[in-house]
Amino acid sequence: MLSPKRTKFRKQHRGRMKGKAYRNNKISFGDFALQSQEPGWITSRQIEATRRTITRNIKRGGKLWITIFPDKPVTARAAESRMGAGKGAVDFWVAVIRPGNILFELGGVTLELAQASMKLASYKLPIKTKFISKI
Repeated sequence: MLSPKRTKFRKQHRGRMKGKAYRNNKISFGDFALQSQEPGWITSRQIEATRRTITRNIKRGGKLWITIFPDKPVTARAAESRMGAGKGAVDFWVAVIRPGNILFELGGVTLELAQASMKLASYKLPIKTKFISKI
């Protein structure tokens, strides 16, 4: 699972998800990509599940780039704990996604194979996505 080696602060506020992605919204590395259509959080587990799905479908041919990284800690309190007593411990890590973000890029595969693998990958994600291509 992806997580940062070190951070400046252990815990973060939840924040607001508003606006479009102005960075990381064009294909940079490969020829095909999966682009987000709505805002949301993608956990490190979801990123890993998606990565495994794509690599299995392309049968380890071509190259895959993951252009998002889960660098936001999400905390959770113990079940049935009383109010007060501070914020919970870090439970998992998420990547904050805005509409237009490129999530995954593929290169060195055919258009049909890329479309098929990105379609399978989109089922693993909690947000709407679309397939885009440079070609």
